[in-house]
Amino acid sequence: MALRHYTLDFNLSAPADCPSTVRGLHSIFQEQEMTETVHDTEGHGYLATFIGKNGRLVILRVHSQGLVTVDLQCCEGDNIAQVDNLLNALEKKLKSLLHGNIRGVKRLPALTRGAAVDRYWPTADGRLVEYDIDRVVYDEDSAYQNIKILHSQQFGNILILNGDVNLAESDLPYTQAIMGRGKENYTGKEVLILGGGDGGILAEAVKLKPKMITMVEISFQDAVCHFPLTHMRKACGSVLDNLKGDCYQVLVEDCVPVLKKYVEEGKTFDYVINDLTAVPISTAPEEDSTWEFLQLILDLSIKVLRPTGKYFTQGNCANLTEALALYEEQLGRLSCPVDFSKEVVCVPSYMELWVFYTVWKK
Repeated sequence: MALRHYTLDFNLSAPADCPSTVRGLHSIFQEQEMTETVHDTEGHGYLATFIGKNGRLVILRVHSQGLVTVDLQCCEGDNIAQVDNLLNALEKKLKSLLHGNIRGVKRLPALTRGAAVDRYWPTADGRLVEYDIDRVVYDEDSAYQNIKILHSQQFGNILILNGDVNLAESDLPYTQAIMGRGKENYTGKEVLILGGGDGGILAEAVKLKPKMITMVEISFQDAVCHFPLTHMRKACGSVLDNLKGDCYQVLVEDCVPVLKKYVEEGKTFDYVINDLTAVPISTAPEEDSTWEFLQLILDLSIKVLRPTGKYFTQGNCANLTEALALYEEQLGRLSCPVDFSKEVVCVPSYMELWVFYTVWKK
């Protein structure tokens, strides 16, 4: 079962006259054969619920601060035309009753709750976005995370990890940004990719004729994480069909011990691409272990970077200025002094601007 939830708001210049406003709407609810229940608001305006025989529910609230809200809930299979007619009648009547006192009217499209296909996902800065998702392609728990792949009419298949939109088949701008936006020469170079389990970065990097790419991705220890092979082909192509190719190898390991081993051996790379995690939203590092992990990866990565090499990573949503500023402070605390630049890119399926960093040794 799914529920559709409609909202209609009237912002007023002054508090409404509750008795006359409510009386003026009664005829509409009577025509709909809806039963009224008035609730005690302890002097804070008026609140009533109206329930119809078909299960429709209307919540009418006349706030004492100068706001009138109407919430209508109905089952997904309810007659949309009838529901629209009811909302139209309420909106028209309220405009007449509140004439001269209205600053603004807002009627939102229905929010669908409890549907088999979830279309709502939050942006990094906490805004709710509705996607044009029409089906669930994949939904499983691996040893490390929940993996969902949902199909969007605009963006193709979207990979969602633990509730966060990770990458869609449309998101080549993300991959290009985390590789230097076409400004780097990868020919004959040695590249280290940390994470990148969707295969998008690896697929693009092999096209640039590097000497060798080493990709370290622990999630391939779990067979369930081979989702790119069948569900994200537009992003990864055929590059993950084998864990070794002419110019690449995929190590199914935890990247931290691998990085530490490379530091001990003195092994270095021309490019290190960190696709493990975004900059945490939290601005209290002592309360979020992700910051500690991020600092560790950053420090180890710089140690395996050649003097002329570059380190690429994503930041987070451009609106999260405090978290990004804190990350930039972390760059100044590394064992080796570095400089950095950043670029803001529009990633299609994120529906928000995203920050990417390039870091190099001074």
